[in-house]
Amino acid sequence: MVPPTEAQSRTERRTPARKGKTRGEGQWALGYREPLNANERSKKDDNPLNVRHRIETIYQHGGFASIDPADLRGRFRWWGLYTQRAEGIPGARTGTIEPEELDASYFMMRVRVDGGALTTEQLRVIGEISQTYARDTADITDRQNIQLHWIRVEDVPTIWEKLEAVGLYTTEACGDCPRVLLGSPVAGVAADEIIDATPAIKEITERYIGDKSLSNLPRKFKTAISGSPRWDTVPEINDISLVGVVHPEHGPGFDLWVGGGLSTNPKLAVRLGAWVPIEEAAEVWHAVTSLFRDYGYRRLRHRARLKFLVDDWGAEKTRQVIEDEYLGRKLLDGPAPETPGGHRDHLGVNPQVDGNFYVGVKSQAGRVSGSTLVEIAKAAERVGSSRVRTTVEQNLLVLDVPQQQVDGLVSDLAELGLHSAPTPWRRNVMACTGIEFCKLAIVETKQRAIDLIGDLEQRLADVQGDVRDPVTINLNGCPNACARTQTADIGLKGQMVRDDEGNQVEGFQVHLGGGLGLDAGFGRKIRGHKVTSADLGDYVERLVRNYLGQRTEGERFAQWVARADEDALK
Repeated sequence: MVPPTEAQSRTERRTPARKGKTRGEGQWALGYREPLNANERSKKDDNPLNVRHRIETIYQHGGFASIDPADLRGRFRWWGLYTQRAEGIPGARTGTIEPEELDASYFMMRVRVDGGALTTEQLRVIGEISQTYARDTADITDRQNIQLHWIRVEDVPTIWEKLEAVGLYTTEACGDCPRVLLGSPVAGVAADEIIDATPAIKEITERYIGDKSLSNLPRKFKTAISGSPRWDTVPEINDISLVGVVHPEHGPGFDLWVGGGLSTNPKLAVRLGAWVPIEEAAEVWHAVTSLFRDYGYRRLRHRARLKFLVDDWGAEKTRQVIEDEYLGRKLLDGPAPETPGGHRDHLGVNPQVDGNFYVGVKSQAGRVSGSTLVEIAKAAERVGSSRVRTTVEQNLLVLDVPQQQVDGLVSDLAELGLHSAPTPWRRNVMACTGIEFCKLAIVETKQRAIDLIGDLEQRLADVQGDVRDPVTINLNGCPNACARTQTADIGLKGQMVRDDEGNQVEGFQVHLGGGLGLDAGFGRKIRGHKVTSADLGDYVERLVRNYLGQRTEGERFAQWVARADEDALK
């Protein structure tokens, strides 16, 4: 079968296909192996993992100007490197100018933290790298990674050497490949844990991350594996999720979900009704990943995520292909896990199964610094801990704290701006990287989120005790939903808007009532309603007060939004 030409593809978009005619989607398993767009062509020309050799032998010595554009804006991502946004380019110009005009001669580097698991030594090394090579920048992401900025290509090999000396990597932290594996930050220590997923995460990372047979997927591939009943890895919105559940005959294992994701076309993951024992988790993960590689849509970049294939096939066919073509056996049927309510974030002082405690603290929208990371490592070690964890809420946990040392650690971390008992607004605000560093962003998000936290703590101090359930506020700098705007109570998608005087300024389109767990869904857009960045505090205060004044007993924010009049939501 011959892949369609671009002209044919344009014709197909204009004219409905004739009945019975199969439209090619660039699926390798169906014979479409030729490059169908620039991204596919680049990956075919050279496996992106090979770019490390050129960084170490050519670009390190030649500097930014020596980097081939195909490597710079493509293959570098497979080693956790994105070009950083040039300073001074306003959001109104995002997407309207050439990529080279947006590029600064510096990089964001994403350090991969599978399962969110770090030793204090590893945390200290990241902090020291930040201090030396990244102008003391560091952000904890909502996928448990740590990102640094202002990285020069000349320093990248030295940074890799320092990271790898303590067991850390940037391998496939970005790109069309298996990205970081989300894991419960309290795996192996939580009293309510169904199963410890750590062995499965370790097996997958050791066997498959950096495997060239999986390094050319249609798009990014996101994984979540957790045995926590809190669903603390947002399994509803990952390409593949293994969710802890107890089988009535076989005991603790995982429920298999596939096809979740957000961005501009959000979809919740689909249960396949299959139960997976931990001994088979890596094999099943590999089967699903391989299915995506072979059957995933590659012709159109915006449809090249697993969620589109699963949506077209449905759960029954997806499971059948996994079983018949990749596993060669049937999976066991299994029960659905119980949907959790309330917080998933593990903040505060919590008992471990061994008699020690873990302390969860809140960052300000993920923004920390290299110096802060070094001090966290020191504070943890002073109380006898050597283990820390990152979370999908951009937070950090210190494990293994003796009871008599808890108060001292809480105090030390608070001095660093990390709070174990934050206000509702500090606890539930999340932000993506934003225009400060991201080339896709349209508006500022990090500092705007930090300012919003302080603003709301003052504005809503009189009612914060009335906010019993989380009211999450997620700020995103563009439509790509890195900060999970569609699943927030108050989701704010950055765009340029008009103020009262008609000036074009930074602002947000509003999504309300999204959620996960009990309120799983993508909420509602308020027709034509946008808010300027400057007016954000006024708007959120008005919205929260309307909710508190109109809610019924026990009614969560998302439930109220679903029935509220639009006037109350503006």
